Amino acid sequence: MSLSLKVNLRDNSYKIVIGHNILQDLGGELKALNLNGDAIIITHPVLKKYYGKVLEKSLASVGFGVKFFAIAEGEESKSAKVFIKLLEEIAKYDENKSIFIVALGGGVIGDVSGFVAATYRRGIPYVQVPTTLLAQIDSAIGGKTAIDLSVGKNLAGAFYQPILVYSDVAVLATLDKRQIRNGLSEAVKYGVISDRRLFDFIARHVSKLINLDSKVLSEIVYQCSRIKAKVVEQDEKETKSIRTILNFGHTIGHAIEAAGKFRVYQHGEAVALGMRVASELSVRLKYLTAKEAATLGGVLSDIGLPEKISGVKLPEILKHMMHDKKFKAGKPRFVLATGLGTVKVVEGVSIVDIKAAIQSYL
Repeated sequence: MSLSLKVNLRDNSYKIVIGHNILQDLGGELKALNLNGDAIIITHPVLKKYYGKVLEKSLASVGFGVKFFAIAEGEESKSAKVFIKLLEEIAKYDENKSIFIVALGGGVIGDVSGFVAATYRRGIPYVQVPTTLLAQIDSAIGGKTAIDLSVGKNLAGAFYQPILVYSDVAVLATLDKRQIRNGLSEAVKYGVISDRRLFDFIARHVSKLINLDSKVLSEIVYQCSRIKAKVVEQDEKETKSIRTILNFGHTIGHAIEAAGKFRVYQHGEAVALGMRVASELSVRLKYLTAKEAATLGGVLSDIGLPEKISGVKLPEILKHMMHDKKFKAGKPRFVLATGLGTVKVVEGVSIVDIKAAIQSYL
């Protein structure tokens, strides 16, 4: 059985499908979208080994050709070099074919594949088949595509919506516990920004989530997808500051990732630290009570996410923070918690307060 919901946009609306052991049904879903031609599946070698045959069989059974392009795992693949190489390889394969892209992987695969789809021939259809919890609840939804530049993360990209997001929670069984914790970090974020009941549900079911209970996982993926879809519907291209709330914990989180050259912390771990800093900042500016900040910190700790920033230095964090897209005209702009379930965007936060909040976790 699967659950589904729709991202309703003025143009380019699409469905999100969530289920357990549904990967073999993807071909039928794609056929129903009136696609034709060849599927270019962008993935990495391990995922091709696990899921390549089932996907190829599913797509071929309804008449699609299938071509795989594999890239290395990790943030290093979100580079201009990998991006251009993919475009070149697809162009060599594409001899006036009708093609579409299937992004089979986590956030890196989804971001790079989406940007390739947005730019090749000025835009071809693409499908998100996220294989990490973090991607299923967050990065696969909403059409943000990007690669990293030397000075910062996600600085080259485009808003380009997929035609389908297809989340099979069964594939999460191949992940290690660290990756599951990464995804749960983003799930906590959704609870903080929009839904206290979701936050409390996560707090009550940490053990089941870590141990991949399919029913609880499906519920978390559905609820987070619902919140993300609602926000994207209201502010597709982040022009109204509504979508900005999705960046709770990300301003400092991205800076911590980049300061560690993407080797010290994985994304969800960095975001968890970013949420701790943002909640400390929220307390300092009197938007959040110390008790609420402690409750948030406690849930992050129960999940097993980092409690202190180590391996990166304050000057490096601040340097990367200043390149963040969420800074307007050089003015720090933060998403701060006003409760567990509500946030607000605050501009002009003082560097003194930012430094103090970061230092409280060093």
